Amino acid sequence: MSKGVTIWFTGLSGSGKSTVALILVKKLKNAGRNVEILDGDVVRTNLSKGLGFSKEDRDTNIKRIGFVCHLLTRNGVMAISAAISPYREVRDYNRSLIGDFVEVYAKCPLEKCAERDVKGLYKKAMAGEIKGFTGVDDPYEEPLHPEVVCETDKETPEQSADKVLKKLEELGYVTTEDLSRAA
Repeated sequence: MSKGVTIWFTGLSGSGKSTVALILVKKLKNAGRNVEILDGDVVRTNLSKGLGFSKEDRDTNIKRIGFVCHLLTRNGVMAISAAISPYREVRDYNRSLIGDFVEVYAKCPLEKCAERDVKGLYKKAMAGEIKGFTGVDDPYEEPLHPEVVCETDKETPEQSADKVLKKLEELGYVTTEDLSRAA
């Protein structure tokens, strides 16, 4: 059985977390790995329905995602989380719970994230129509020591996914043979 790991994407809304994560999923599946993705929007609809956006509710949501990732990881699955997860303390909690944890920071300037926003949420938040929006009037705490930083305003999503794959190889979660099949 292959060793499980959680690959935890964090970053502002619109930073490219889900886009890069989906490319990574495809590459890992091509390599024959068992992979599950927990996307923040999908989890909110199913696992965390009824939670709001207070700090307490956001923490609960991220801890729930972390718990599912923990279960998957300990059973040999490569679990990928793509959720804003704005607070460092809860990301660190999940890191300690899971153990095999690779933090990927989808780093992108707020202005670029707002340009990419097809739902118009940043525009509404900046106009005061949405309160507590991460990066606008609620904090996003950047990771202090992520294993991977993807500068999604400067790299293609493919380049970012390949950067994550290289780190997974360096850490022993995938092999060179896996990478040759992942292409």
